[in-house]
Amino acid sequence: MSSISEQLETLMRGTAQVISEKELLKKLERDKPLRVKLGVDPTAPDLHLGHGVPLEKLRQFQEFGHTAVLIIGDFTALIGDPSGRSKTRPQLSSEEVLENARTFTDQAFKILDKDKTELRFNGEWFKKMTFEDVIRLNARVTMQQMLQREDFKARIAADQEVRLHEIQYPIVQGWDSVMVKADVELGATDQLFNILVGRDMQKSEGMEQQVVMLMPILEGLDGTQKMSKSLGNYIGVTEAPDEMFGKLMSISDELMGRYYTLLMGVELDATQHPMDAKKQLAQSVVARFHSDGEAVSARQNWETKFSKRDHEAADMPEISLGERRDLLGVVGHAYEAGFDSKRSGSELRRLIQQGSVQLNGEKVTDLKSEPDWKAGDVLKLDKKRFVRLK
Repeated sequence: MSSISEQLETLMRGTAQVISEKELLKKLERDKPLRVKLGVDPTAPDLHLGHGVPLEKLRQFQEFGHTAVLIIGDFTALIGDPSGRSKTRPQLSSEEVLENARTFTDQAFKILDKDKTELRFNGEWFKKMTFEDVIRLNARVTMQQMLQREDFKARIAADQEVRLHEIQYPIVQGWDSVMVKADVELGATDQLFNILVGRDMQKSEGMEQQVVMLMPILEGLDGTQKMSKSLGNYIGVTEAPDEMFGKLMSISDELMGRYYTLLMGVELDATQHPMDAKKQLAQSVVARFHSDGEAVSARQNWETKFSKRDHEAADMPEISLGERRDLLGVVGHAYEAGFDSKRSGSELRRLIQQGSVQLNGEKVTDLKSEPDWKAGDVLKLDKKRFVRLK
């Protein structure tokens, strides 16, 4: 194992809040592997890079020889985490949760070392509980404690419902920490309340309390809002290498430093040229979720398209023209045929009128024009997408 000072410096890097650094140091000084817990609810099948932030921190603990305990919340997902929510989550079936869990773990192990991860499902202990056990578990907390949650208080003040099963969520998440004997629990900043409940439950069981390690919420491609599929500013971990590389190259220089720290666990080299640094970041992220070879290929293809402007050699989707021959119709068809991505008429008009669309390197802005389309023509749709006409 690495030195204590090296571990502490690396593990503290990029964190938003730790309760407390002193406790973490004390645990590390024992020179025994820590049990580091990350609980995830498989409420959706696919992950984006924002989900990768706590997984990256868990991987760092793994590399220092500690035990990564990944809890799949097959039970808690049936409740639905109310953290940061303005209304009750829709409930999922057990079948939906288990199918999501399968794809989640496949994707999570692109970051974590599967052979060194203790994978647990919290249904292991909760499905065995009797109603008497549930009553005793609930007796450990007060209603006043639960209603101190900011999200609950906000909903009550707005005369919105807080369902009783939602109040159970912090209790069952906290009990997970008791069951796996967690020394550290990781989570996003919105998990503070839930993880503190875990500390309280461990204390009531006569256990040493877990360290709380909160990670920042990663901004999306827009650089301001939380990475989210609903906002369209995300990078999915299953996206094709070229698509992933292109999206990463579109982030701002200001955001690049956070991506280095939160996704790769290293600091940005301030002496490196921003373009070189961004290419290296994109290549490293693609390699993590695909392979080194695919990452190198994605970089070379991006450089061919954008740096060398050599469209003849670039790898890009090839499409046939659809029924329409006008610019607006062809651009809309190109998104659907080349990228399986439908765009609204207003989006297409905006892209064309602002000069994003180019034909063989020349801007085309007349929506109704019918260029002399030829096989081999390269149509640029936006910053990241090109198609070649068959």
